[in-house]
Amino acid sequence: MFFIAKIVGFFATPSNLVMLIGLIGAGLLLTRWKRLGQGLVVTSLLVLAVAGWSPLGNWLILTLEERFPPWSDARGAPDGIVVLGGAISPDVAAARGQPALNESAERMTAIAALARRYPEARIVFTGGIGRLFGSATEADFVLPMFESFGIARERVMLESRSRNTLENALLTKELAQPKPGERWLLVTSAYHMPRSVGVFRNAGFPVEAYPVDWRTRGRTDVFAPFGTLAAGLARTDTALHEWAGVVAYWLTGRTSELLPGP
Repeated sequence: MFFIAKIVGFFATPSNLVMLIGLIGAGLLLTRWKRLGQGLVVTSLLVLAVAGWSPLGNWLILTLEERFPPWSDARGAPDGIVVLGGAISPDVAAARGQPALNESAERMTAIAALARRYPEARIVFTGGIGRLFGSATEADFVLPMFESFGIARERVMLESRSRNTLENALLTKELAQPKPGERWLLVTSAYHMPRSVGVFRNAGFPVEAYPVDWRTRGRTDVFAPFGTLAAGLARTDTALHEWAGVVAYWLTGRTSELLPGP
């Protein structure tokens, strides 16, 4: 199932799918279906332009980012903190011999501040191999990074078997064994928070959202076009990939709500 999901995910990525349609159209130009080929090529170019230069990606991702506000400690300190993987590129880290952070790096850097602010809170990092190929896991590189933040090794629990958000929730609950009445923070990218909170809730692990890694400034970005095609396509790909995950998890019963909120 995991293998099939990754294959489908590759072709369902908007830029991949649109480019594939354009290439099919280009191939048809050499056949008796030339008119169809022309239509596919023109359509793919127009879709790429809209997805890459228009504010479409911002509009799609903002809806997800705005579901949960920044966390407040008005109710007191948390008992534990769960940080989802996705911020480390394990293959690059393995090749270079040191942690390699990607554009979701705030998932990791937020832990440094939270660990100092709440020295009694337990910390769980959950992140295995979310790729079809590769042997290194994100968890392999977490402890040295956390120690560089001044976080004692005995405070940290590592979960390295999960391959997706559902397994993050199930395996983290098994590892952390949260007790009734405990308060746990969930740290992940703001756009990924609705699906993540929904999955943890469905798994019987109540968490409080601590969103980081915002990709937009707010509602003003709904009207902000992108300066480069690559930047706009990346934003649109990220947003639509997450929306596909939200819908798929809801349809398969992995979350009880289509778009969970506070």
